[in-house]
Amino acid sequence: MNRRAWVRLAVVPLVGGAGLVVPAAPAALAAPAPVTQAVTDELYVSNKDCAPGGDGSMDRPFCTISAAAGVAQAGQTVLVQSGNYPEAVAFTRSGVDGAPITFRAVNGPDGQVVVGNTTSGAVTGIVFTLSGVHDVAIEGFRLVSPGDQPALVVDGVQRVTVDGVSVLGTRAPGGAVQVTGASADVTVSRSWLGSVPAGVPTLVVAPGVTGTVLTNNQFAYSGLRVTDAPGTVITNNTLLTNCGRGIDVTGASTGVSIENNIVRTNRSREACSTPANATAIAVSTASVPGTVLDHNLIDPITGGALYAWGDATYQDLAAFRAATGQGGHDIVADPLLGFQKGGVRPWFPLESNSPAVDSGNASAKGVTRTDLLGNPRSDNPHVANTGTGSGYHDRGAIEAQGGVIGGQIGIQRKRGNDPLAVTAMAAPQYAWPTDGDGGAIAYKFGDEKFWRVTDARTRDHSFRRGGPACVATRTSFTGFRVAAEYSYSHCTTVGALYTPVAPTRLLDTRAAIGTATTTAVPPKGEVVLPVPSVGGVPARDITALVLNVTVTRPTASGFITVYPDGTPLPTSSNVNFVANETVPNLVTVPMGDGIRFRNTSSGTVHLVADLQGFHGRQGSGFKPLSPVRVLDTRTSTPVAGNADRQLDFAGRLPADATAAILNVTVTKPTTAGVLKVYPDGSPVPVASNLNFVAGQTIPNLVIVPVVAGKVMIRNAGAGTTHVVADLAGYFGSGASGANQLYVPSGPVRIADTRDDSGWVKVVAGPLSRYQKAPFPVQGATGCDFECPRPTAAVLNLTATAPTAAGVLTAYPADEAAPTASNVNFVARETASNLAVVKVGANGQVAAFNNSSGYTHAIVDQSGYFIAPAS
Repeated sequence: MNRRAWVRLAVVPLVGGAGLVVPAAPAALAAPAPVTQAVTDELYVSNKDCAPGGDGSMDRPFCTISAAAGVAQAGQTVLVQSGNYPEAVAFTRSGVDGAPITFRAVNGPDGQVVVGNTTSGAVTGIVFTLSGVHDVAIEGFRLVSPGDQPALVVDGVQRVTVDGVSVLGTRAPGGAVQVTGASADVTVSRSWLGSVPAGVPTLVVAPGVTGTVLTNNQFAYSGLRVTDAPGTVITNNTLLTNCGRGIDVTGASTGVSIENNIVRTNRSREACSTPANATAIAVSTASVPGTVLDHNLIDPITGGALYAWGDATYQDLAAFRAATGQGGHDIVADPLLGFQKGGVRPWFPLESNSPAVDSGNASAKGVTRTDLLGNPRSDNPHVANTGTGSGYHDRGAIEAQGGVIGGQIGIQRKRGNDPLAVTAMAAPQYAWPTDGDGGAIAYKFGDEKFWRVTDARTRDHSFRRGGPACVATRTSFTGFRVAAEYSYSHCTTVGALYTPVAPTRLLDTRAAIGTATTTAVPPKGEVVLPVPSVGGVPARDITALVLNVTVTRPTASGFITVYPDGTPLPTSSNVNFVANETVPNLVTVPMGDGIRFRNTSSGTVHLVADLQGFHGRQGSGFKPLSPVRVLDTRTSTPVAGNADRQLDFAGRLPADATAAILNVTVTKPTTAGVLKVYPDGSPVPVASNLNFVAGQTIPNLVIVPVVAGKVMIRNAGAGTTHVVADLAGYFGSGASGANQLYVPSGPVRIADTRDDSGWVKVVAGPLSRYQKAPFPVQGATGCDFECPRPTAAVLNLTATAPTAAGVLTAYPADEAAPTASNVNFVARETASNLAVVKVGANGQVAAFNNSSGYTHAIVDQSGYFIAPAS
């Protein structure tokens, strides 16, 4: 429930026909070296989302806490997701000083973590045992133990922290939580401790233990006992017993600090039938030396002694002060505690007018930054500050709060080298002055399975793929013991870089490459191409693939649709063909579980797909250009058969350009053949870019790696042919202006003059002769602020039902039509071609029918480019 809308986030700082070559096997993928992954700093446990053999990753979590405990290393955090875990866990592995092993229960929007509970009761044995280990932290678990066993035993350990646990259900005669075995530097903090037999303390610090800190805990039924444990710190606890002692320091526990505690020795708020058993704070004679007692709040309603100091007991605060010199700031009064709240992780609230408010010692040993619920120290403006230090530190485990009056929320892209990085924010503004931040904030990013619960106001995240980048946030001021007070969802858009690769054949249905057989794709049939990785980059980290897709040997007219596996079939098309025609087209397809190729025709076809590159986290940025002609052999000599023509981009591309986007057209070939465009100095590839027959004019988009500013064009045919090349942009470094990022979109039909079924109305009816039709490019919507504006679009352009031959050209709508072309067509033929088109300042691209006849135009968008975060 949104009680109040916060302020949105401000800026924080290959085919059939002559010349076709079929390789015997797929070539090795030429891509960046595999990414080396370091040992992760997180392990995951989820008994709902796991499977046998899990490795502790988010995708394959362990099923049990014990499995994670058996492998966790120093510095790692084990994140245990919500659920019931019927286990008795022995923690046997240690961290190191400054890099502990942390086991954290992710209590959040999905529920709580309960350990030791089974359908028939509780597990047999101690739920959590830490013996002989060091540098381990246990956080947030609800522990349910059998009736006669403790829930938690900490034995012979060093530098162990137990924080935020809840213990209920045990009637162990030795105490529910036991610190034993000469342990040193153990902290038990911000925990709910209850359910033990009358007269038995809930928490026991045994002889030989040193340096224990007990802070910000609530004791619900019994108190705590410290025996022969010097240097123990007892600070900011709230103790409500059933007519038993609250704080009991026995043996020779010298140098104990007892400050800021609230003690009521009958939680039912009545006098005890045996008041002699209900002493609030007791310190034995041998424990008096060096012990400090001050700033405590004791409820006198039970009739028990307020203090037992040495051999004497005191019913009167003034008498105690006079006799001992202790308790100079103690208060004897009703602490005004509220009724128990919460479910499996309860707590007692503190009324805002309690005498505990703004009266504690902020400098006491063991003071924590936040209270049991994770909230900061807050200054009630309606109460005089009588405490020391800041003056407004409350006594007991709970700090009174004044609520929230607003804050900042949202998500935005991060500047830097990672194009997929974002920063999410959920920063509430407290109504009362505080000494810091607090509350629990859960972030769930769109590409992650689990919530991340933290007290951090911002959370950095790097998405695995470009596209919508969304986060859900939940904010709680009870540590998610009850439903979150505030819930929001926010989105932005992130884009990916490009890595060109040497053309690599991934699919050839004629040669059983990428498929199990050499059978043609049947009518209305599909081929699924699995792509587990490219050059060591796993599929889940690839935003999109760039493929040169070729149809060959079709027995009927139709088209091919290429789309991500695992998504619905789109209405768009990629390659249009007629019977017995060999047609290529470049395709940029978003990555899915694999890639699907659908034959939308009444006949069979064979398919070939050559990988040209991919978009991901690493690589080069893009610079769109207004289309410009960089080669036209019709003004000189055609390219000879089986010969090369070098294309030099000197003066047109920067020296560090890694790839160029060219619309390459073959025209007036004297024989059938194939055209190959490849990096200068590289071997001639098996893969091809264009297939043609004698007399044909056919274009195809090419993204070709550039070496020293040059590429080669190979006419792999016996006859001559003219070649035309139009430059549409390049990939390179940000320093050279190539900093734009790819965002997958669709494929989706955005314009169709046949029936206006696209995303936007273009014109009514076909494009007339020499007509320009502008249309807006589809970008993201629903971002926190203005979504990044498309700077260039990846469009599959189709001319259909033309009445005369011509060309279709796409270009920025606010510019004059260039001499470049994208789709060449003849009368009554359907022709298509991929285009990467710079978007005009008005957000539009224009399609120009450079023909003396009419033609329908179809525009399918598969992505767009955006500028980086600024």
